[in-house]
Amino acid sequence: MSKQKKILHKINRNWCKGCGICVHFCPKNVLELDKDDKVFAAHPDDCIFCRMCELRCPDLAIEVISQGNKI
Repeated sequence: MSKQKKILHKINRNWCKGCGICVHFCPKNVLELDKDDKVFAAHPDDCIFCRMCELRCPDLAIEVISQGNKI
């Protein structure tokens, strides 16, 4: 039995300016802005590891890391 993939969203809250670009480009609505207008992974289990949030973030505040099985 293989272990399930685990995807980690590493977010640097000091770098995040709350622009919402990552939220807009996420095809699975994984990310949301909190009350401080900082991004967080609200639904990490829905992530498909497309890395659009990481690639589109103008502040390089997001890193998406796959752990477990290769995707």
